[in-house]
Amino acid sequence: MQSSKHRRRVAWLSVILTIGVLAAACGDDDDDTAASDSGGGGGASGEVNVSGSSTVQPISVAAGEAFQEENADVAVNVDGPGTGDGFELFCNGDTDISDASRAIEQEEIDICERNGVEYVELEVALDGVTVLTNPANEVECLSTGDLYALFGPESEGFENWSDADALAEQVGGNGGFPDAPLEITAPGEESGTYDAFIELAGIPDTAVENGVKEADSEALRKDYHQSPDDNVIITAMEGTDSALGFVGFAFAEEAGDQVTEIAVDAGDGCVTPTVETIADGTYPLSRSLFIYVNKGKLADSDALQGFVDLYVSDEGLNTAVEEVGYIPLPADRQDATRSTWQSEGGA
Repeated sequence: MQSSKHRRRVAWLSVILTIGVLAAACGDDDDDTAASDSGGGGGASGEVNVSGSSTVQPISVAAGEAFQEENADVAVNVDGPGTGDGFELFCNGDTDISDASRAIEQEEIDICERNGVEYVELEVALDGVTVLTNPANEVECLSTGDLYALFGPESEGFENWSDADALAEQVGGNGGFPDAPLEITAPGEESGTYDAFIELAGIPDTAVENGVKEADSEALRKDYHQSPDDNVIITAMEGTDSALGFVGFAFAEEAGDQVTEIAVDAGDGCVTPTVETIADGTYPLSRSLFIYVNKGKLADSDALQGFVDLYVSDEGLNTAVEEVGYIPLPADRQDATRSTWQSEGGA
């Protein structure tokens, strides 16, 4: 797919979208199979406010579009400032749903508890954090040690790929990087993708083992271009021969041959992110995507209830997820999501 299409689509997703949705009827049948078929239908009205992960945002938009086909009386406002910023809004009671590309963290849990915000956590899809470069770059695979040497807290000040060679070898990486400018553009601290990359690449463990204080281990170098906008990151990869960055799998795939997806070696050989390797977990940077629903707002909002009903139906967990390029959960995990919703939030 051409990058111009990617830019149009992501630019569209970057603004707050107000769309009409159909609130699904709760129905009287609690059977998981029936619940999986459709979100139902009904005459709900009102507003649903969704914020958080820019990675999950396209799924929420696609679910909203499915509602719009039947009923325009409910507005769903979808924004994607980042997982961390989304949880800040959510735990202050400002939004109904928080999109998240990582699980909620203890500090965020504590804030929600202090503010009386109870929630339901729902796993909705699978993704792989995808490491990118420009097609002109000769790099095809990076080990987790290499990722540490290029992105980790000890790499600050490295301006050339080859500056990271010695550190890579020190932490068990391969090194042998090209003699080319190291120009990194990637998500920053407000992003769940940032947090997921640190955890999945083993950055903290490698840092501590190499003598970094634990308090400083759960971070990337600070001297790179940080952006919460996946479009900016993709454009940076396209524009510089030796660029380096990472985004969610769907954004990388949509950029097509304008970028190169770098394979990752966590000890079992180089694995390229694909639908298959993310689904079976062999791609080392595979992760789950979530939505969090404010339980306290459900009683007063048939719109919120109906929107989530559709989100956890086949139309949401399969059709919407695949439509925007992510990987559906295995059947047993979809069933678990629906069971959680029915027991903790659904009617």
